[in-house]
Amino acid sequence: MEEAMRGTSIFGVLVVIWLVIGAIAAGQRGYYSDEEANCAEVGTILVTIAAGPLNYVGANPKVDCELPQPSE
Repeated sequence: MEEAMRGTSIFGVLVVIWLVIGAIAAGQRGYYSDEEANCAEVGTILVTIAAGPLNYVGANPKVDCELPQPSE
């Protein structure tokens, strides 16, 4: 049982490191500097963070959001 808990904690640490690397990549790309954020900008920040180290091997995720307009 101790081995399972150790594996879980190692996995948790790796996930946190992955996300921190992604957050650093988003910062290096200047994604945090906009004062007004729209759906596409927030989505791009989130997928960049989720991509983690893949950002440094060529991944450049972008999100294009178009919200539906309400009917009249």
